[in-house]
Amino acid sequence: MTPSSPAPVVASEIERAIRNVPDFPQPGIQFKDITPVLADARLFAGSIDLLTRGFQPGDVDMVVGIDARGLIFAAGAALKLNAGFVPVRKKGKLPYRTHEQNYALEYGTNTIAIHVDAIQPGARVLLIDDLLATGGTAAASAALVKKLGGQILAITFLIELSFLDGRQKLKDYPVHSVVVY
Repeated sequence: MTPSSPAPVVASEIERAIRNVPDFPQPGIQFKDITPVLADARLFAGSIDLLTRGFQPGDVDMVVGIDARGLIFAAGAALKLNAGFVPVRKKGKLPYRTHEQNYALEYGTNTIAIHVDAIQPGARVLLIDDLLATGGTAAASAALVKKLGGQILAITFLIELSFLDGRQKLKDYPVHSVVVY
């Protein structure tokens, strides 16, 4: 007799596990802490399933993850989809030659980078991050993917803060979020 599979994870379970931390990293910010989701193997695996919903192995060539927490989910998604994994990191964190892109975020500015040879022209890309806030980080990451000739199939997020209207900066792409606040 084979053991029964656990029930699929639904978004409301993930939402209940996300911890709200007020005034982090600065006053007025309500930080969405995903570490309880990561600590629960079933929820973590279910998160990957929900982030990759609609895609099967062979549909995607590269999964691009955004520094820092998006890297966690993108690596798992790449394994599930039998695709390559590409990190987009903060400036100065990648060892090889990079393309860089500046962007604004909800509480400051930053610069991200991608290796110049990370994506081949025409590669089908799924871009993943943990959180969509103002959309600046994801838009900058999408610009880097396009600079390398990648074709973005979708951009997926575990969490979306819809009141910040980040989708507006990503209107040229299909955007999917698991949990929306």
